[in-house]
Amino acid sequence: MENTQGHVGKMETQLRQWGARLDQLIAQTEKAGAQVNAERRKRVDELKAKYQAAQSKFGELKAAGSEKWDTLKTGVETAWSDLEAAFKKLKN
Repeated sequence: MENTQGHVGKMETQLRQWGARLDQLIAQTEKAGAQVNAERRKRVDELKAKYQAAQSKFGELKAAGSEKWDTLKTGVETAWSDLEAAFKKLKN
């Protein structure tokens, strides 16, 4: 159980860091206005949706507790991977 709690803590920290990065990207995109191309706006919007999905799955995991970890693990990991890939895609 302690291992699961540690993992959840690390995930929560990472999610907060991604949230801060997303907030910065949104602010930069809004500040740039017309100078930002449509593709970048689309990527930021996709990133925001993936962040919200990961945040939701993580919320489910936290609410369910460690005894439901195995049941929810796949959904959380999928959302996590999608979010991580979206951040990497935006950098390129």
